[in-house]
Amino acid sequence: MSEEKIIAAPDRVTAGIGSYIALVLAILFFSGLFYKVDGFSWLGAFDFTTLGGSFGTMKESGNTFLGSGGLSAKAGFLFALSLAPTVMLALGVLEIFTHYGAIRAAHKLLTPLLKPLMGLPGRCGLALITDLQSTDAGAALTKEMYDQQQVSKKDVVVMSAWQYSGAGLINNYFAIGSALFASMTVPIIIPLVLMFVLKFVGAAFVRFMLNSIYKKDFADVK
Repeated sequence: MSEEKIIAAPDRVTAGIGSYIALVLAILFFSGLFYKVDGFSWLGAFDFTTLGGSFGTMKESGNTFLGSGGLSAKAGFLFALSLAPTVMLALGVLEIFTHYGAIRAAHKLLTPLLKPLMGLPGRCGLALITDLQSTDAGAALTKEMYDQQQVSKKDVVVMSAWQYSGAGLINNYFAIGSALFASMTVPIIIPLVLMFVLKFVGAAFVRFMLNSIYKKDFADVK
């Protein structure tokens, strides 16, 4: 069943057991749950960020091919080039999961959750989950969905609000926020959960604004 048919008749979308297995695997792969698990480093083989890897460094300078002190368009080009491997990996893996029905399962399973909270179809779930690890990959998946007319402009705005708030949440929280873990007076999971909940609050607020103040701007959007 094509994605166009899914949009035209969402209530008739079917997903077998294989589709749900593919969805679970996709969530585990993109969610960051397997990222640097203590004592189980081998689980990184099933994690998006780990497989994305990192560039090597020059021995003397410690810099990657990006170097340091770059300016203007040339620096921007190198930065954009550095994003290509991650985005290509995300899109390639998503195509595999899509082939096995992960999108159909996400649409069927996540629509009852995302629709009342943010007004989004369930198929948006994988792009949102991907954003928890990689802002670039999450944005690339969102753009691909829009280009394939799987989501509307209004959906993209709400998705962007969810992604922009606490972007790359899991990856950045444990990579950068770990410097503050020693001084925290609460369990480290509490700020993470709070930020995750606030992502939904922000997206719901944007949805409210689009349905009220900016309603006329999306009057023709289906």
